[in-house]
Amino acid sequence: MAAQAPVRTALYEEHLALEANIVDFHGFELPIWYSNISEEHISCRSNAGLFDVSHMGSFRFSGIGVKDWLESIATQKCSSIDSGRCAYTHFLDHDGYLIDDMIFAVVSDEEILGVPNASMVPVMWKWFNSLLPEDGSISIEDLSPQTSIIALQGPKAREYCESVLGVQNHVGRFRWSEIQENSLGITGWIQGTGYTGEAGYEIFIPNEDAPVLWRNLIQAGATPVGLGARDTLRLEKGYLLSGVDFASPNLDENTLLHRDSWETNVPFGLDIEHEFVGRHRVISHAPEDAKLWGIKQLERGPLPRGGKQVEDLDGNPIGTLTSGAPAPSLDRTGIGMGYIAGVSPGDEVMIVASPRKKVRAVIVRPPFV
Repeated sequence: MAAQAPVRTALYEEHLALEANIVDFHGFELPIWYSNISEEHISCRSNAGLFDVSHMGSFRFSGIGVKDWLESIATQKCSSIDSGRCAYTHFLDHDGYLIDDMIFAVVSDEEILGVPNASMVPVMWKWFNSLLPEDGSISIEDLSPQTSIIALQGPKAREYCESVLGVQNHVGRFRWSEIQENSLGITGWIQGTGYTGEAGYEIFIPNEDAPVLWRNLIQAGATPVGLGARDTLRLEKGYLLSGVDFASPNLDENTLLHRDSWETNVPFGLDIEHEFVGRHRVISHAPEDAKLWGIKQLERGPLPRGGKQVEDLDGNPIGTLTSGAPAPSLDRTGIGMGYIAGVSPGDEVMIVASPRKKVRAVIVRPPFV
């Protein structure tokens, strides 16, 4: 049987016109860069970056009691999130292992919109449907095929958004709104969320509206940014990457990545005061157990990469890196994240770069910048 061809987003021709370097990313043809990773990274931090993230999913959850239902399966206390706001959460399996993380927006007491990770759309669709109430009070729609997602991130994101879509379409940090009437006739919704740590937006629109919005935002001054800089931007802020910093045991055999919310050490999205699927594992840990920490090199040497071992200063193994890269915002200093036991911020450790080379580093609680 022939392999299935990668999916092209509604912006594929726009990427080609900009001479992007296209790669197959989890079954989608997407740009990894347009100019180079460092330039695009710095432009997002200093100006505004424009991202095609249409490979991400889009689910609508509807029904009376939908917030309470989502709360019963999510690490976030969803019932405390008011309409018009967004929040972050994890979903754990029945054994307590992290399946996926997700940003969701509360549209009303009877409607929630969620954004599962790209490769996890079919997995989360199956998982959510398996947990629906038997009385049919909650339903789910997959809006992914007809929805494009454009992210506009950076200190000038608001200026460019208001220039193109009007001041009426600015939303604050972790806020949600339907897109209001504008000169381009763009419809959909807009969220004050993103994956870079910068202020900005994720804009959800029908596929047919994506090219015109993309071109107008570039004309306003935004810099197109590919997947390469998207990765270094999220790493500088300590954001998890599905399949790299965590993975479900049902999908990945790498036991290092089989983790729960306590182990990922994320400072938001976890409320242990309510009952949710997998809570028993989250509350079972001892303080000295391994959890995800940032690590920053203190000297020149091979850059940190996923899979590299971490030792204490006596040479005892204490953990393994999951992510690593040179940080463009820190003059390309090597940074990374990994599951490391018995450490605190400020502790010095050694990254085992090779059998003959170790690099001195310090434990950091992200963000790095």
